[in-house]
Amino acid sequence: MKKQQGVALSGLLMWSLVLVLGAIMGMKVVPATLEYFKIKKAAENVVAKAGSNATVPEIRAAFDRQMQIDHVEFSSKDLDVHKNARGAVVIGFDYEKRIPLFANVSLVIDYKGSTAE
Repeated sequence: MKKQQGVALSGLLMWSLVLVLGAIMGMKVVPATLEYFKIKKAAENVVAKAGSNATVPEIRAAFDRQMQIDHVEFSSKDLDVHKNARGAVVIGFDYEKRIPLFANVSLVIDYKGSTAE
């Protein structure tokens, strides 16, 4: 008998399970990652438009307006707004995103960003 080729049913089921679980993870993680990039982009836009004499409440209000436009539920209360040694405005943020997978199992991702980077 020549060398057999093909995939056994058990191998097919195993690889199908791996692909389905990978796809489910991707569908749940990608929106959270896109949200992080929207927050980072909004912070960069606010810093670019803010003058050197902009106050913290003005920066927070501009950031909240940007979040409303992008339909992201992230508050400016979670921002760290300060000026660096050169007098430029720097916005930093640090938050945790909990993504429920199934039953009582969740994936926790810690996001951290700053406009100084």
